[in-house]
Amino acid sequence: MNETLSRIKHRIKLYTIALIAAILLLGLAYFEFLYHYTYSSGESVGYVQKLSLKGWLCKTWEGEQLRTISLQPSVGEKFFFTVRDDAVVEKINASIGERVILVYAQHPGLPQCLGETAYFVEDAKLAPKN
Repeated sequence: MNETLSRIKHRIKLYTIALIAAILLLGLAYFEFLYHYTYSSGESVGYVQKLSLKGWLCKTWEGEQLRTISLQPSVGEKFFFTVRDDAVVEKINASIGERVILVYAQHPGLPQCLGETAYFVEDAKLAPKN
């Protein structure tokens, strides 16, 4: 009887370890999916107002763009974004004060350590002059 109880305890340990491993693998697969697959993508046109390196442990480039459609004075909408690539950060910094097109991909659900927003800028280019 003692031997049967020992086998049961051993099986419970194995099942518990297998369950924890399965949960960890599913969580890893979920975040891998969110990181590599885009929910939506697009372009945002406007003036970059702010770009800064933020975070306590995980430093990310976070920015703010004032969206504008026309050159008429109006109150624009703010577009908050994250930049992963240093080359894109340099492009944005070189175009401060100019109308710029930010090409972005949306990845909702990622941990904040990867960026404060769900919008990740992949490229920046100057907007054509009107």
